[in-house]
Amino acid sequence: MSSWPDDDVILYDGVCVFCSRWIRFIATRDKAKRFRFTAIQSAYGSRLAQTFGIDPDDPDTNAVIHGGVAHFKSDAALTVLSNLPGWRWTHGLFTVPKRLRNAVYNLVAKNRYRIFGRYDACFVPDEDVKGRVME
Repeated sequence: MSSWPDDDVILYDGVCVFCSRWIRFIATRDKAKRFRFTAIQSAYGSRLAQTFGIDPDDPDTNAVIHGGVAHFKSDAALTVLSNLPGWRWTHGLFTVPKRLRNAVYNLVAKNRYRIFGRYDACFVPDEDVKGRVME
């Protein structure tokens, strides 16, 4: 785990349909507007990705900075979910061995464009989410 100065920032693949829907899912449920978002294709997102060893041109994970610590793959998804109202129960999924969780994560990540599709450019968030996007 590595540190980063900004907190509660989610790094995601902005041209991935599944990833963009994930961001909309979070934004809708994050009533406190705790989380902010950055596409890996943005200048800020690319810098963040490179800092943590993620290839911005071929990302294999999302990431979340929470509590000053970077979390990746299934840890990132569960960290975000377990901090949303009504989804705190997902914290219990941390008991599933990380190797198994990440195997499922990797399977989806590897096939995300084929299964869900890809945008030609980063999706444009609505006005409510736009104020939480870090470029």
